[in-house]
Amino acid sequence: MKTPLPFRFRLPFLALLAALALALPLHASAAPGKYVRLYGDPAPDDTAARTVVITPGTRYINAEGGEVIRFVVGDRSFAWSFNVARTVKAFDLNEVAPPGLLPHRVRAYVSEDPKYWEAN
Repeated sequence: MKTPLPFRFRLPFLALLAALALALPLHASAAPGKYVRLYGDPAPDDTAARTVVITPGTRYINAEGGEVIRFVVGDRSFAWSFNVARTVKAFDLNEVAPPGLLPHRVRAYVSEDPKYWEAN
């Protein structure tokens, strides 16, 4: 039969378990790509409404919810449909770009999709 921990060890042990339990979800949510589906979907290049050229000086882009944008980086490109979740206001474009395409961090700021605006 197992002997229970002495009382003086129970509280620190339980505190350690609680800290580990809280830290696991935080670590998991920080993993890149975990919520990519909330950011929209890849799109064919020819469906893009506009094209944005990303240069070494590009730090952010603005997009409207529901918009399809073609991004050009050097001689490569990709298109993204910003059908984002309503709670998404910004995300790192690097998370949805093809691996290695963006040489630096580019933040995408997404405004609300106009099809969801209330009529006045």
